[in-house]
Amino acid sequence: MAQHLTEDCLFCKIIRGEIPSCKVAETDKSYCFLDINPLSEGHALVIPKYHAEFLHQVPDDILADMMPLAKKVAIASGLDASQYNILQNNGPLAHQVVKHVHFHIIPKPDAKQGLQIGWPQQVVSHDDLNNTLGRIKEKL
Repeated sequence: MAQHLTEDCLFCKIIRGEIPSCKVAETDKSYCFLDINPLSEGHALVIPKYHAEFLHQVPDDILADMMPLAKKVAIASGLDASQYNILQNNGPLAHQVVKHVHFHIIPKPDAKQGLQIGWPQQVVSHDDLNNTLGRIKEKL
């Protein structure tokens, strides 16, 4: 699987062992390690052993491997009895910093630690929702 890695990507270098990491777990297709700039204790990242900048570029079999690993790490971290976020960003406007797909597992132990986000909801008419639905369904 490591044949689809790039030379200059930070996460590809971690997968190849060129940069040290606090590895939590790995499979043939995925790698999980602790974030070096955590939002809370136990903040981990799950990355594919396949270089892709955007989620839609990752093969389905690899994506199917990543979420069970994220679930196992969340449970092993004791998050099954707590609250947490699973976050994945695509592109700089969506706050992606490293251009390699990654899922954050972010423990939310209290209101001050963990992910802090706003949710600026839009008011949309039913007609607008149906128009959006139609455009999406046409491409499925």
